[in-house]
Amino acid sequence: MAPPRTSSIRSGSGSGSPGSSSPYRDGGFLASVARFWRKSYASDYIGFTLLFTGYVLIQAFVEPFHRLFSLSDLRIAYPHAAIERVPLSHAFVYALFIPLAIMLAHNLLTRSPAHKHHVSVLGLLIAMILTSFLTDIIKNTVGRPRPDLLARCVPAPNTPRDSLVSIAACTETRHHTLHDGWRSFPSGHSSFAFAGLGYLSLFLAGQTRIFAHGYGSGLGERRMEKLVRGDLLRALLCLVPLVGATLIAISRCQDYRHDVYDVSVGGLLGWTVSYWSYRRYWPRLGSSRCHEPHAGPPAGGSGSDDDDDDLDARYGRVRDEEERGSLGQNVGFELRDLGRA
Repeated sequence: MAPPRTSSIRSGSGSGSPGSSSPYRDGGFLASVARFWRKSYASDYIGFTLLFTGYVLIQAFVEPFHRLFSLSDLRIAYPHAAIERVPLSHAFVYALFIPLAIMLAHNLLTRSPAHKHHVSVLGLLIAMILTSFLTDIIKNTVGRPRPDLLARCVPAPNTPRDSLVSIAACTETRHHTLHDGWRSFPSGHSSFAFAGLGYLSLFLAGQTRIFAHGYGSGLGERRMEKLVRGDLLRALLCLVPLVGATLIAISRCQDYRHDVYDVSVGGLLGWTVSYWSYRRYWPRLGSSRCHEPHAGPPAGGSGSDDDDDDLDARYGRVRDEEERGSLGQNVGFELRDLGRA
Protein backbone atom coordinates (compact mmCIF):
# COMPACT_ATOMS: atom_id res chain seq x y z
CA MET A 1 0.00 0.00 0.00
CA ALA A 2 1.49 3.30 -1.03
CA PRO A 3 2.04 5.86 1.76
CA PRO A 4 -0.27 8.87 1.69
CA ARG A 5 1.10 11.90 -0.07
CA THR A 6 1.89 14.81 2.25
CA SER A 7 1.55 18.43 1.27
CA SER A 8 4.31 20.93 1.86
CA ILE A 9 3.84 23.30 4.78
CA ARG A 10 5.82 26.03 3.10
CA SER A 11 3.82 29.04 2.16
CA GLY A 12 3.05 29.19 -1.51
CA SER A 13 3.91 25.52 -2.26
CA GLY A 14 0.33 24.22 -2.28
CA SER A 15 -1.48 24.12 -5.57
CA GLY A 16 -5.07 24.37 -4.44
CA SER A 17 -5.10 27.17 -1.90
CA PRO A 18 -5.82 30.72 -3.03
CA GLY A 19 -2.79 32.91 -3.28
CA SER A 20 -0.49 29.87 -3.27
CA SER A 21 1.54 31.18 -6.19
CA SER A 22 3.35 34.49 -6.11
CA PRO A 23 4.87 36.27 -9.10
CA TYR A 24 7.84 37.16 -6.85
CA ARG A 25 8.58 33.47 -6.09
CA ASP A 26 7.46 31.68 -9.24
CA GLY A 27 10.04 33.41 -11.41
CA GLY A 28 9.50 35.74 -14.30
CA PHE A 29 9.98 39.45 -14.73
CA LEU A 30 8.56 40.56 -11.37
CA ALA A 31 10.73 38.09 -9.50
CA SER A 32 13.82 39.33 -11.31
CA VAL A 33 12.97 42.93 -10.53
CA ALA A 34 12.35 42.10 -6.87
CA ARG A 35 15.69 40.28 -6.55
CA PHE A 36 17.52 43.13 -8.28
CA TRP A 37 15.86 45.66 -5.96
CA ARG A 38 16.87 43.72 -2.85
CA LYS A 39 20.41 42.98 -3.97
CA SER A 40 21.54 46.33 -5.34
CA TYR A 41 21.54 50.03 -4.60
CA ALA A 42 18.74 50.57 -7.12
CA SER A 43 16.48 52.30 -4.58
CA ASP A 44 19.28 54.72 -3.66
CA TYR A 45 19.94 55.68 -7.27
CA ILE A 46 16.26 55.99 -8.10
CA GLY A 47 15.78 58.19 -5.04
CA PHE A 48 18.77 60.31 -6.04
CA THR A 49 17.38 60.70 -9.56
CA LEU A 50 13.98 61.78 -8.23
CA LEU A 51 15.57 64.32 -5.89
CA PHE A 52 17.78 65.70 -8.66
CA THR A 53 14.82 65.95 -11.04
CA GLY A 54 12.73 67.71 -8.41
CA TYR A 55 15.55 70.14 -7.68
CA VAL A 56 15.96 71.02 -11.37
CA LEU A 57 12.22 71.55 -11.78
CA ILE A 58 12.13 73.83 -8.75
CA GLN A 59 15.02 75.87 -10.09
CA ALA A 60 13.44 76.17 -13.52
CA PHE A 61 9.76 76.79 -12.80
CA VAL A 62 9.06 77.69 -9.17
CA GLU A 63 8.98 81.31 -8.03
CA PRO A 64 9.14 82.22 -4.34
CA PHE A 65 6.31 83.54 -2.24
CA HIS A 66 6.61 87.34 -2.33
CA ARG A 67 6.12 88.77 1.14
CA LEU A 68 4.97 92.35 1.53
CA PHE A 69 7.69 94.79 2.56
CA SER A 70 8.21 98.40 3.54
CA LEU A 71 10.70 100.86 2.12
CA SER A 72 11.39 102.14 5.64
CA ASP A 73 12.55 98.69 6.84
CA LEU A 74 16.30 99.05 7.40
CA ARG A 75 16.75 95.27 7.65
CA ILE A 76 16.31 94.98 3.88
CA ALA A 77 18.05 98.24 2.93
CA TYR A 78 21.62 96.92 2.58
CA PRO A 79 23.50 97.32 -0.72
CA HIS A 80 23.51 94.57 -3.32
CA ALA A 81 26.97 93.03 -3.81
CA ALA A 82 27.49 92.35 -7.51
CA ILE A 83 30.62 90.30 -6.76
CA GLU A 84 30.20 87.63 -4.09
CA ARG A 85 33.02 86.46 -1.85
CA VAL A 86 32.04 82.84 -2.48
CA PRO A 87 30.13 82.60 -5.77
CA LEU A 88 28.07 79.50 -6.54
CA SER A 89 30.81 77.95 -8.70
CA HIS A 90 33.29 78.23 -5.82
CA ALA A 91 30.74 76.76 -3.43
CA PHE A 92 30.61 73.65 -5.61
CA VAL A 93 34.39 73.40 -5.53
CA TYR A 94 34.67 73.83 -1.77
CA ALA A 95 31.67 71.76 -0.68
CA LEU A 96 31.51 69.03 -3.35
CA PHE A 97 34.65 68.52 -5.40
CA ILE A 98 37.21 68.97 -2.62
CA PRO A 99 35.47 66.52 -0.22
CA LEU A 100 35.03 64.09 -3.12
CA ALA A 101 38.72 64.30 -4.04
CA ILE A 102 39.88 63.87 -0.43
CA MET A 103 37.72 60.80 0.16
CA LEU A 104 38.74 59.15 -3.10
CA ALA A 105 42.41 59.91 -2.46
CA HIS A 106 42.21 58.45 1.05
CA ASN A 107 40.51 55.30 -0.21
CA LEU A 108 43.07 54.89 -2.97
CA LEU A 109 46.02 55.35 -0.62
CA THR A 110 44.60 52.84 1.84
CA ARG A 111 43.74 50.41 -0.98
CA SER A 112 40.13 50.28 0.07
CA PRO A 113 37.71 47.90 -1.66
CA ALA A 114 35.35 49.10 -4.34
CA HIS A 115 32.41 48.98 -1.94
CA LYS A 116 34.04 51.61 0.29
CA HIS A 117 34.67 53.88 -2.70
CA HIS A 118 31.06 53.42 -3.75
CA VAL A 119 29.35 54.27 -0.47
CA SER A 120 31.73 57.17 0.21
CA VAL A 121 30.68 58.89 -3.01
CA LEU A 122 27.04 57.83 -2.87
CA GLY A 123 26.55 59.07 0.69
CA LEU A 124 28.07 62.45 -0.17
CA LEU A 125 25.98 62.90 -3.31
CA ILE A 126 22.74 62.00 -1.54
CA ALA A 127 23.55 64.43 1.27
CA MET A 128 24.19 67.22 -1.23
CA ILE A 129 21.12 66.74 -3.42
CA LEU A 130 18.74 66.18 -0.49
CA THR A 131 20.03 69.30 1.24
CA SER A 132 19.64 71.38 -1.92
CA PHE A 133 16.14 70.01 -2.52
CA LEU A 134 14.94 70.74 1.02
CA THR A 135 16.61 74.16 1.07
CA ASP A 136 14.89 75.27 -2.13
CA ILE A 137 11.49 74.03 -0.97
CA ILE A 138 11.80 76.05 2.24
CA LYS A 139 13.21 79.09 0.45
CA ASN A 140 10.33 79.34 -2.01
CA THR A 141 7.66 78.53 0.56
CA VAL A 142 8.80 81.02 3.20
CA GLY A 143 9.65 83.85 0.81
CA ARG A 144 11.68 85.84 3.31
CA PRO A 145 13.19 89.05 1.87
CA ARG A 146 16.97 89.25 1.65
CA PRO A 147 18.86 92.05 3.43
CA ASP A 148 19.51 93.64 0.00
CA LEU A 149 15.92 93.42 -1.25
CA LEU A 150 15.41 97.16 -1.76
CA ALA A 151 18.56 97.40 -3.86
CA ARG A 152 17.31 94.50 -5.99
CA CYS A 153 13.77 95.84 -6.21
CA VAL A 154 14.56 99.44 -7.22
CA PRO A 155 11.15 100.75 -6.08
CA ALA A 156 9.29 103.26 -8.20
CA PRO A 157 9.78 106.89 -7.11
CA ASN A 158 6.17 107.34 -5.99
CA THR A 159 6.15 104.25 -3.74
CA PRO A 160 4.93 105.11 -0.20
CA ARG A 161 7.64 104.61 2.42
CA ASP A 162 5.58 103.94 5.53
CA SER A 163 3.19 101.28 4.27
CA LEU A 164 3.46 97.70 3.09
CA VAL A 165 3.91 97.27 -0.64
CA SER A 166 4.17 94.29 -2.96
CA ILE A 167 6.50 93.22 -5.73
CA ALA A 168 4.44 95.37 -8.07
CA ALA A 169 6.31 98.40 -6.69
CA CYS A 170 9.63 97.11 -8.08
CA THR A 171 11.09 98.32 -11.37
CA GLU A 172 13.94 95.80 -11.70
CA THR A 173 13.61 93.94 -15.02
CA ARG A 174 16.14 91.15 -14.48
CA HIS A 175 13.95 88.23 -13.45
CA HIS A 176 16.41 86.22 -11.35
CA THR A 177 17.88 89.25 -9.59
CA LEU A 178 14.44 90.43 -8.54
CA HIS A 179 12.77 87.17 -7.54
CA ASP A 180 15.86 85.83 -5.79
CA GLY A 181 15.42 88.69 -3.35
CA TRP A 182 12.69 86.63 -1.63
CA ARG A 183 14.86 83.54 -1.13
CA SER A 184 16.69 84.50 2.03
CA PHE A 185 15.67 81.73 4.44
CA PRO A 186 17.52 79.45 4.84
CA SER A 187 20.93 80.15 3.34
CA GLY A 188 21.63 77.80 0.44
CA HIS A 189 25.38 78.35 0.57
CA SER A 190 25.41 77.50 4.27
CA SER A 191 23.32 74.35 3.97
CA PHE A 192 25.29 73.22 0.92
CA ALA A 193 28.63 73.86 2.63
CA PHE A 194 27.72 72.04 5.84
CA ALA A 195 26.25 69.13 3.87
CA GLY A 196 29.43 68.52 1.86
CA LEU A 197 32.12 69.62 4.29
CA GLY A 198 30.13 68.21 7.22
CA TYR A 199 30.05 64.83 5.51
CA LEU A 200 33.80 65.08 4.95
CA SER A 201 34.32 65.87 8.64
CA LEU A 202 32.31 62.78 9.62
CA PHE A 203 34.25 60.66 7.13
CA LEU A 204 37.60 61.83 8.50
CA ALA A 205 36.44 61.27 12.09
CA GLY A 206 35.49 57.73 11.20
CA GLN A 207 38.71 56.97 9.35
CA THR A 208 40.93 58.41 12.08
CA ARG A 209 38.75 56.79 14.80
CA ILE A 210 38.95 59.77 17.14
CA PHE A 211 35.79 58.68 18.97
CA ALA A 212 36.18 54.93 18.56
CA HIS A 213 35.56 52.45 21.36
CA GLY A 214 37.15 49.00 21.27
CA TYR A 215 36.40 45.81 23.12
CA GLY A 216 38.68 43.27 24.71
CA SER A 217 38.66 39.82 23.21
CA GLY A 218 38.60 36.36 24.69
CA LEU A 219 36.08 33.57 24.26
CA GLY A 220 33.95 33.08 27.33
CA GLU A 221 35.42 36.09 29.11
CA ARG A 222 33.65 39.26 30.12
CA ARG A 223 34.36 41.87 27.47
CA MET A 224 35.25 45.26 28.88
CA GLU A 225 34.87 48.57 27.13
CA LYS A 226 38.05 50.56 26.56
CA LEU A 227 38.32 54.02 25.14
CA VAL A 228 40.60 54.53 22.17
CA ARG A 229 41.67 58.14 22.65
CA GLY A 230 42.18 60.14 19.49
CA ASP A 231 45.06 62.61 19.58
CA LEU A 232 44.38 66.33 19.28
CA LEU A 233 46.00 66.73 15.86
CA ARG A 234 43.68 64.18 14.29
CA ALA A 235 40.70 65.78 16.01
CA LEU A 236 41.68 69.21 14.68
CA LEU A 237 42.07 67.73 11.21
CA CYS A 238 38.46 66.57 11.36
CA LEU A 239 37.36 70.07 12.41
CA VAL A 240 38.98 71.80 9.43
CA PRO A 241 36.06 71.09 7.04
CA LEU A 242 33.59 72.49 9.58
CA VAL A 243 35.68 75.65 9.94
CA GLY A 244 35.62 76.02 6.16
CA ALA A 245 31.85 75.60 6.08
CA THR A 246 31.50 78.21 8.82
CA LEU A 247 33.59 80.71 6.84
CA ILE A 248 31.43 80.17 3.77
CA ALA A 249 28.34 80.83 5.88
CA ILE A 250 29.87 84.00 7.33
CA SER A 251 30.68 85.27 3.84
CA ARG A 252 26.95 85.30 3.08
CA CYS A 253 26.42 87.79 5.89
CA GLN A 254 29.34 89.89 4.65
CA ASP A 255 27.77 90.04 1.19
CA TYR A 256 24.40 91.04 2.73
CA ARG A 257 22.75 88.04 1.09
CA HIS A 258 21.60 86.66 4.47
CA ASP A 259 21.53 87.45 8.16
CA VAL A 260 22.78 85.32 11.04
CA TYR A 261 19.41 83.60 11.41
CA ASP A 262 19.44 82.47 7.77
CA VAL A 263 22.95 81.04 7.83
CA SER A 264 22.51 79.38 11.23
CA VAL A 265 19.41 77.48 10.17
CA GLY A 266 20.97 76.66 6.81
CA GLY A 267 24.08 75.28 8.47
CA LEU A 268 22.01 73.21 10.88
CA LEU A 269 19.95 71.81 8.01
CA GLY A 270 23.03 70.84 6.02
CA TRP A 271 24.74 69.25 9.01
CA THR A 272 21.63 67.26 9.95
CA VAL A 273 21.21 65.87 6.44
CA SER A 274 24.91 65.04 6.16
CA TYR A 275 24.82 63.08 9.42
CA TRP A 276 21.64 61.28 8.35
CA SER A 277 23.20 60.32 5.01
CA TYR A 278 26.49 59.29 6.62
CA ARG A 279 24.83 56.97 9.13
CA ARG A 280 22.93 55.17 6.39
CA TYR A 281 26.22 53.75 5.13
CA TRP A 282 28.60 53.92 8.09
CA PRO A 283 28.53 52.82 11.76
CA ARG A 284 28.40 55.35 14.56
CA LEU A 285 31.67 57.17 15.27
CA GLY A 286 32.02 55.43 18.64
CA SER A 287 32.13 52.02 16.99
CA SER A 288 35.34 50.03 16.77
CA ARG A 289 34.41 49.50 13.09
CA CYS A 290 33.67 53.14 12.31
CA HIS A 291 36.31 53.11 9.56
CA GLU A 292 34.46 50.35 7.69
CA PRO A 293 31.13 50.93 5.90
CA HIS A 294 28.09 48.74 6.47
CA ALA A 295 27.98 45.65 4.29
CA GLY A 296 26.48 46.13 0.87
CA PRO A 297 23.34 44.46 -0.48
CA PRO A 298 23.45 40.63 -0.67
CA ALA A 299 24.57 40.21 -4.25
CA GLY A 300 25.29 36.52 -3.82
CA GLY A 301 23.21 33.59 -2.72
CA SER A 302 22.38 30.16 -4.02
CA GLY A 303 19.24 31.37 -5.73
CA SER A 304 16.82 29.61 -3.41
CA ASP A 305 14.11 31.55 -1.60
CA ASP A 306 15.37 30.48 1.82
CA ASP A 307 18.89 31.72 1.09
CA ASP A 308 17.56 34.97 -0.33
CA ASP A 309 15.40 35.57 2.74
CA ASP A 310 18.33 34.79 5.03
CA LEU A 311 20.55 37.27 3.20
CA ASP A 312 17.81 39.90 3.24
CA ALA A 313 17.40 39.47 6.98
CA ARG A 314 21.10 40.10 7.54
CA TYR A 315 21.43 42.96 5.05
CA GLY A 316 20.99 46.37 6.60
CA ARG A 317 21.68 45.34 10.19
CA VAL A 318 24.00 47.57 12.20
CA ARG A 319 27.51 46.13 12.09
CA ASP A 320 28.91 47.55 15.30
CA GLU A 321 28.59 47.27 19.04
CA GLU A 322 25.03 48.58 18.95
CA GLU A 323 23.98 44.98 18.31
CA ARG A 324 27.14 43.04 19.25
CA GLY A 325 26.79 40.41 16.57
CA SER A 326 25.37 37.02 17.42
CA LEU A 327 25.61 37.53 21.16
CA GLY A 328 22.51 39.71 21.05
CA GLN A 329 23.94 41.91 23.81
CA ASN A 330 24.53 45.61 23.89
CA VAL A 331 27.08 47.82 25.56
CA GLY A 332 24.68 49.13 28.19
CA PHE A 333 23.94 45.59 29.40
CA GLU A 334 27.63 44.80 29.82
CA LEU A 335 28.37 48.05 31.63
CA ARG A 336 25.61 47.29 34.12
CA ASP A 337 27.17 43.90 34.68
CA LEU A 338 30.53 45.54 35.36
CA GLY A 339 28.89 47.83 37.94
CA ARG A 340 27.60 44.80 39.84
CA ALA A 341 30.96 43.01 39.75
